[in-house]
Amino acid sequence: MRFGFTTGSCAAAASKAGAFMLLTGKIKRAIKIETPKGITFDAEIVDITRAENSVSCAVIKDGGDDPDVTTGAHVVSAVSFLPETDGKPYVKIKGGLGVGRVTKPGLDQPVGEAAINHVPRGMIEKEVLEVCNVCDFHGGILIEISVPEGEALASKTFNPRLGIEGGISILGTSGIVEPMSSQALLDTIRVELNQKKALGYKVVAVTPGNYGQEFMLKTFGYDLDRSVKCSNFIGDTIDMAAELGFDKLLLTGHIGKLVKVSGGMMNTHSKEGDCRMELLAAAAVKAGCSLSTIKSVLDCAVTEEALAHIKSENKLEQVMQYIIERIMFFLEKRGGGKLEIACMVYCNQFGLLAKSANADSLLEQCKKEES
Repeated sequence: MRFGFTTGSCAAAASKAGAFMLLTGKIKRAIKIETPKGITFDAEIVDITRAENSVSCAVIKDGGDDPDVTTGAHVVSAVSFLPETDGKPYVKIKGGLGVGRVTKPGLDQPVGEAAINHVPRGMIEKEVLEVCNVCDFHGGILIEISVPEGEALASKTFNPRLGIEGGISILGTSGIVEPMSSQALLDTIRVELNQKKALGYKVVAVTPGNYGQEFMLKTFGYDLDRSVKCSNFIGDTIDMAAELGFDKLLLTGHIGKLVKVSGGMMNTHSKEGDCRMELLAAAAVKAGCSLSTIKSVLDCAVTEEALAHIKSENKLEQVMQYIIERIMFFLEKRGGGKLEIACMVYCNQFGLLAKSANADSLLEQCKKEES
């Protein structure tokens, strides 16, 4: 699998090339930078525009084999002079067209700033100052990063949800994009949790996704879009919530995901294992279902089909009571007593299937904090 380079690496490479062209007057069509990961980025420089006191150029984002929506975007750096100061070179960085602006607290940058994270800012500054030193330049350099396609691309990212408006973020901690990496998702979960914490929330609602959104809204008056989306990373999300000091966590989700938690699976991705029918069959045994129903459950492809077989014997309530008890056992074990945890499980066909004893009170606290 081929790795790619982050928007931060592209911005740093374009800025270095732009600074070189501004200070030397020479064209630069390729540049090397070293990423924080220690991997060299050989960047091609395109869209070069030169004026007397400024240079603009771009690097085209390549995400490698990772399905990255920003692949193909032009990360542009416009480089110009700033007034000299006390004889030391300095760099100022700002965001231009297609780079989002932070509108909510808890993100990497303060409210009002361009969404250029601190690692890319450090990379840009390091590379530009290196050029300044080589060229014996002791003044100021202004870097304006823009992404012409950024505003359109942002709708396909988490940015609107996170409170970053007007474009994409210039991101990256390692400088490279690892194919199919889960780190980007984990980073996004942490950002959402940080944001809730910065807003003063003591209770955090977590859900694998928006599946069942209509049910939760109609039944409980709660919009799942307000929840932190943990994807398959239930255990990691609990760890992060505890680390950040939340008092309570409410997990809501579809039976297809959460039944795996009843077997102790804290990452519910299918590549980690698929024991849905086996766990439902074990619960059916516990509830006294007939052998034919248990066999039917094991032959099912989806959980709602299996629940229909169990319901035909009027055993759904007993089965789900056992399932929620097991879910809570493993959730509380993962939480380690550091925060109170509650859970609600539902499906489209049968609605609410089970909830822990404290689920209603935590849901009301979530709604109150988010109102």
